[in-house]
Amino acid sequence: MDGGDTKPTKRKPARSASRGVTMEAVGRMAGVSQVTVSRALSDPSKVSAATLRKINEAIAATGFVPNAIAGALASSRSKLITALVPSITNIVYAAMIRAFSQRMREAGYQILLSETGFDPAEEERTIATHLSRRPDAILLTGIHHSPQARRMLLASGIPVVEVWDFTDSPIDICIGFRHVETGRAAAEFAVERGDTAAATISAGDERARRRKAAFSEHFTRLTGTPVAEIDFDEMATVARGRKGMARLIDDHGFTSGIVFCSSDVLAHGAIIEATKRGFAIPGDIAVIGFGDQEFAGDVEPPITTIKVDLEAFGRTAADALLRRFEGSSTPDTAIDLGFEIIRRQSA
Repeated sequence: MDGGDTKPTKRKPARSASRGVTMEAVGRMAGVSQVTVSRALSDPSKVSAATLRKINEAIAATGFVPNAIAGALASSRSKLITALVPSITNIVYAAMIRAFSQRMREAGYQILLSETGFDPAEEERTIATHLSRRPDAILLTGIHHSPQARRMLLASGIPVVEVWDFTDSPIDICIGFRHVETGRAAAEFAVERGDTAAATISAGDERARRRKAAFSEHFTRLTGTPVAEIDFDEMATVARGRKGMARLIDDHGFTSGIVFCSSDVLAHGAIIEATKRGFAIPGDIAVIGFGDQEFAGDVEPPITTIKVDLEAFGRTAADALLRRFEGSSTPDTAIDLGFEIIRRQSA
């Protein structure tokens, strides 16, 4: 067979079936123009009730999802709020975001949540990605950001809420508490108890390190006694709490006094390890946690801790944004929600 002059048959590419339902298709099904469908989606009050019903029925039948980005360009409102937290598994952040999200959803907004870890460079990259989606506002955890992140946030022109920390000069709105003051309050609590020796177990969060440093400095100032410190670069876990207590006992000879932990999770681990080794809590070693997490009052012994109202942070942040969206100025751009020491049997 002579195939020298035979040209290969070119097959036309099959029409893609993934284009999806269009606004035009919805209009055809509803018996109206594409322009009418667009008008109904952007401002339902501009079409009659009967026409709106036909369009909604067509949308329901076809599964059509309007282009939110196109709508945002037209209305300058995406109804999308960005929220960035260091960890989505940490109950402290989870409780705060749950309250924030509930309040915002009730007002018709949806939350785009991302985990940043504790790396400022990762937070900067995540902020850039989220801002490219044109959210109506952004919620950040903490007040320390890279210079470029701050420039992007200021240039975005949208409301920015920083939570879980406090500064008198926020990017826009700040809702938090003073971490250094919690450490000092814990040191004063220890001195009032009569403790003459102290130690700390801290995770790698920058805010946890500030609490730890404030405790150590204040306790030493009040008693003249240096504080033994165990630091982890990673997030808090029960296992690291146990390891931290073991290192205090084995490496520092810590057998009596008070241990200030940067979270209730670490405090729980420290209590387990000390109890296993035969120390009485709080007779030999007292333990203070931080956060008043849900389990803190139910373990044995219940954990003395520093409480911050997690849900209040979320609700207050949402209310501040909603006031801004309504055109009302926020009276206080820096809101300190404070903290309190919850006294339980571990100290």
